[in-house]
Amino acid sequence: MPLSPLLRGTGLATLLHDAEVACVVTESALAEHLDEVRAELAIRAERCWLTDPPGSGRAGYVAYHDVGAKASDTEPSVIGVDGDDPYNIIYSSGTTSQPKGIVLSQRVRALYGTLFGLAWRMTPESVVMHAGSLCFNGAFLTLMPAYVLGCTFVLAGHFDAEETIDSVARERVTHMFMVPSQIIALLGVPRFEAATVPSLRMLGAVGAPFHKEHREELARRVPGVFHELYGLTEGFMTILDKDDYARKPTSVGVPPPFFEMRILDEDGHDVPRGEIGEIVGRSPLLMSGYYKRPDLTREVIKDGWLYSGDVGHVDEDGFLYLVDRRKDMLISGGVNVYPRDIEELIVRHPAVREAAVFGVPSEKWGETPLAAVILREQGAVSADELRRWINERVEARYQQVQAVVLMEDFPRSAAGKTLKRIMREPYWADRKTRI
Repeated sequence: MPLSPLLRGTGLATLLHDAEVACVVTESALAEHLDEVRAELAIRAERCWLTDPPGSGRAGYVAYHDVGAKASDTEPSVIGVDGDDPYNIIYSSGTTSQPKGIVLSQRVRALYGTLFGLAWRMTPESVVMHAGSLCFNGAFLTLMPAYVLGCTFVLAGHFDAEETIDSVARERVTHMFMVPSQIIALLGVPRFEAATVPSLRMLGAVGAPFHKEHREELARRVPGVFHELYGLTEGFMTILDKDDYARKPTSVGVPPPFFEMRILDEDGHDVPRGEIGEIVGRSPLLMSGYYKRPDLTREVIKDGWLYSGDVGHVDEDGFLYLVDRRKDMLISGGVNVYPRDIEELIVRHPAVREAAVFGVPSEKWGETPLAAVILREQGAVSADELRRWINERVEARYQQVQAVVLMEDFPRSAAGKTLKRIMREPYWADRKTRI
């Protein structure tokens, strides 16, 4: 069960309790946060292991290297493993206030290795690089194929855009998956172009919407490498292949082989192509369920179909277009407003690096959009100037933003996802409802 290195205190203890953890593997840099909650846990000292280099140590922990050195040379007895047995638990990364433990089976993880290896055109000679958190399910999109194929897997200790470019060139990296904020950081480095990353064959975006403006800039600077995966760790995905990008530049692709997708209205009926509805799917990668929460599992898996909570539509060729997350949608004066539509416009401003739109209270309309913005350079444009620029260009009056708030960075999960709920919360703190 991989856990975020950003977890602290109650948040860390809650997940360790929930998963009934019996052994923890960590490093000295993070051990102090575990020490703060160890009194609340039923984990024996000999089951708290540190991966630090030999010779270093910490009181109350066992060196992982010593555990290996003391192990018997005798082959252990064979333990049968079935395809339905759990492989790991992935806790939701924080876009909701109550993380849930997603149980993925041995069979599902094996299929990650084969299905995604084929999708990314990986071979044993491929070199994969990962510069994000391993607690994020997106890491397994290339990690499992690398295991199956025996590829070289380069794991960066942290993400830095300049260092990443250098590492790609030095290690001759062919495949990477990143969250959009990381790709945007790469695009912020002028030397990031095809000539400086000549070995790169695939750069995938996952975990959050990757806006059209940034897609186009990536296609200009490093053409022919962009893939996008839309989906849920719970077990449904679509893939926009690099060969489909040119003709479907704003789509999030089609379901891979053996996957099925439907678009349903609020009554559970299939809608005609082109009409908006909830994205529902099923696949061989479907989770076993939420750990110890059959009630929550029943809410999202119905008759074998996974209900995403996301809104989209399908074109005549079966390509999916993501409109927004249903819970991110706001209702202003009785009209559904999709923040992503406004965000797509905002990032077209030359001074804007990233944008996040969410609803804030309005006495007249119930709620109205507010735009949080990160600029490419501080002072490049004022909040009022940007608000006027946005409101002159939106397609409808109900999309006009009430205000623009300039930020140095957004609150993010360990996976790099923008946490709108944290930005939204102060505006609703004194309200009895959140709509």
